Amino acid sequence: MDLLCFTNCFLPQEDGSLVRRDLWVDSAHGCILDAQKTFYTIRKRPTQLIDLGSNILSPGFLDIQINGAYGFDFSIYSDDQSYLAGLEMISKRIVETGVTRLTQERSVYPKLLSLLSPHSFLHSASLLGWHAEGPFLQQVKRGAHAQPLLLSAPKGIASIEEVYGPENLAPGGPGVRMITAAPELQGIMESIHHLSDRGVIFSIGHSIASSKIATEAVLRGARLITHLFNAMPQLHHRDPAIIGLLGAGGPYSTRPVPVTPHSPRNSAVALDERVTPPQTPVLDPTYGSVHRGRRGQKGMLLAEGDEFERPFYGIIVDGIHSHPNSVRLAYTAHPEGCILVTDAMSFLDPHLPNGPHEWRDGRRIVKEGDKIFLEGTDTLAGSIITLDACVRNFSLFTSTPLSCAIRCATYNPAKCLGIENKKGTLRPGADADLVVLDRNDGTVLSTWVAGKMVWSRK
Repeated sequence: MDLLCFTNCFLPQEDGSLVRRDLWVDSAHGCILDAQKTFYTIRKRPTQLIDLGSNILSPGFLDIQINGAYGFDFSIYSDDQSYLAGLEMISKRIVETGVTRLTQERSVYPKLLSLLSPHSFLHSASLLGWHAEGPFLQQVKRGAHAQPLLLSAPKGIASIEEVYGPENLAPGGPGVRMITAAPELQGIMESIHHLSDRGVIFSIGHSIASSKIATEAVLRGARLITHLFNAMPQLHHRDPAIIGLLGAGGPYSTRPVPVTPHSPRNSAVALDERVTPPQTPVLDPTYGSVHRGRRGQKGMLLAEGDEFERPFYGIIVDGIHSHPNSVRLAYTAHPEGCILVTDAMSFLDPHLPNGPHEWRDGRRIVKEGDKIFLEGTDTLAGSIITLDACVRNFSLFTSTPLSCAIRCATYNPAKCLGIENKKGTLRPGADADLVVLDRNDGTVLSTWVAGKMVWSRK
């Protein structure tokens, strides 16, 4: 057993606090140890003492939505060897941003099913599987996704299996960890619980779902919202739609809202009023019902008094995709659900200079800081922010300690994926994937995977 002791450091806790404490690591087995138990049971002391100079020792960051980086795009395929080399290159380089685990977005389904399965490369960030963002997306909220490739699911789960392959949706299968889809599309709503039962996380995104539809999706098992505020209806006081899920919660009830003698005339009619929020397509108001499902009274998803579990939500904190005030509003409403994501394109590279760069199909983009535009336009071409920059921005935008921002890039995404016993935490027995951050400004000083240093700023 090769024992390391990180000392003179602050450790982020799962509740968002910081404690000053040593951390023992077994670098031979790549796991975190209970220092007291280790000392008293095997009578061993660390062979190496690492003084971190009062800086922060955090769990490694998890990015659950990334499309590419360092010039490599997950959706472009030439051959197996080149593709795997691209994956390995990203996993080796992205550790400079503090990321030790990531899930990949993918678009070229038939050829890449096996290539995008979980991978571990020596001394590199590990790939946890793939986040399938499409093709079951709403046409009018498709963003950069090509319209001819978008689909509905007329045969329900069978249609989804035809796209991804049933073996990739099997419980404990090799690849699919998350699927982003629009629940209002034909066949999607009734497929959510099938996916959840197989351990696939359903995320609401690229959607025009109303509050009723979004609520029903959560009751059926949806666990996440993809890049909150982007590719979805704007927040409206009469129908807050998908964003309004952050304000939901409390005991579920089927009782009607009482009408008192002082209530406005026709108040029940007013509550059912359908006014389309700005820039939001009209949905059939009769679609869906939260009173359909698999438990409780016949035709109900939740029994009377059950708690409504709000979903997690990914958010791109670059100051471009979401205004700082919007970030603060979301976090204030539902801090436990906040997950920082990059949704980064292949141009993610902290060393990429500003100016024009070749893209694809003869097009070029222009980089200006953390922004990239289609050349000759003011159209944003995607995100290129790194996750460590998102952590720093989040602390600034929300006026919260750096430790709260760290939680949104570590413990929260791990909990969403159901791996918080091993990832995104410093509890004994967890994987020793770690990042050392400057306690003052949050810059990455070094990154460790399985108890071994894989990158250092020095």
